[in-house]
Amino acid sequence: MTTASVPDGSRTWFLPGFIALGAIWGSSFLFIKVGISQLHPLYVTLGRVTTGAVVLLAVLALARERLPREPWLWAHLAVMGTIGVAVPFTLFGYGEQRIPSLLAGIWNSTTPLVALPLAALVFRTERLSLRRVTGIGLGFAGALVVLGVWQGSGGAALTGQLMCFCAAACYGIAIPYQKRFIAGHPASTLSLTAAQLIVATGLLVVAAPVAAGPPPAIGSLKPEVIGSVVALGALGTGLAFVIHLRNNRLVGASLSSMVTYVIPVFAVLVGVVVLSEPLTWHQPLGALVVLAGVAVAQGAHPRRTASPGPLTNERQPTPTTVPPATS
Repeated sequence: MTTASVPDGSRTWFLPGFIALGAIWGSSFLFIKVGISQLHPLYVTLGRVTTGAVVLLAVLALARERLPREPWLWAHLAVMGTIGVAVPFTLFGYGEQRIPSLLAGIWNSTTPLVALPLAALVFRTERLSLRRVTGIGLGFAGALVVLGVWQGSGGAALTGQLMCFCAAACYGIAIPYQKRFIAGHPASTLSLTAAQLIVATGLLVVAAPVAAGPPPAIGSLKPEVIGSVVALGALGTGLAFVIHLRNNRLVGASLSSMVTYVIPVFAVLVGVVVLSEPLTWHQPLGALVVLAGVAVAQGAHPRRTASPGPLTNERQPTPTTVPPATS
C-alpha cells in the first residue's frame, strides 16, 4: 500500500458503499432485537454466524481462494472466533433483552476506547501519546453520559448496558490480538474472516444446546424472526464484509474505517423510526462525546491512502476501529 491522494472517482464510488455499510451494520441491532423476541441470544448468534460463514465461503469459492491451512494459525483464529465473534455477538443479544437496540448501537462505538490502550499496554502494537490518552479519557466520559450515572440507574437496564459495553470490549481485545498474531500472515482477510466464522459456528453448535436447551422448531418462528437472523448473517456478517473490503480497496483502510462514526447514527435512527424506541437526551449527547474521544485518540483527519488495486490474495489491512465481524 502506498501513500497517495484518493482519486476523485474513487471517492465517488466509495460513498454509496460507505453509506450502505453504515446502514447495514447500524441496522444489525434492530435485527438482533427482533431475533431475540423468540430465540435465545445464543441461537440468534448461531444462525447469524452460520449464515455469514456460508456467504463468505461462497465468495471464497468465486474468488478461487482457500482457507488457511496452518494449525498454529487456526489456533489464533479460534481465539478470534471466540472473543471477536461468538462472545460479543451473544452479549449484544443478552444486552438487548434489557435495553433498546439503539443503546446497543451507541455502546458499540466504544470499541476503540478499549482497543487502543490494550494495543499499547498489552499487545505492544501501538504507542500511547498525550493525544490518545486525552481521547480515551474523553470517550469514557461520554460513556458515563450515555449511562446517565447521575441518575443512579441500576437493575436490568444497567446490566444490559454493561453487557453491551463488554461486547464492545471483546472487539477491543480482538483487534490488537489480530494485529499482533495474525496480521502478518499472507492469507487474505476474506479467508481469515471466513475461518473465524467457521470456528465460531463450531463453538456455538456445542454451547447453544448446553446453555439454552434444544432450539425451537423453525415452523414455530415468526417470518420476521427468521428473516432477521438471515439478514444478520447474509447482510451484516457476509455482504457487509465484502463491501468493507471494496471500500478499503477504493480509498484505503484509514478513510474506510470512518464508518465507525456512522454506525451509531443509523442504529439510533432505525431504533426510533422502526421500533419506536425511547431516546433520552443524554444518550445521543454521550454518543457524540464518545465519538469525539475516538476522533481525538485516532486523529481527527486520518491519512488517506490508495489501495493496490483489485482484491488479490495479498493481505488487506484491517482498520483498527472496525473489527472484521463487527455488529
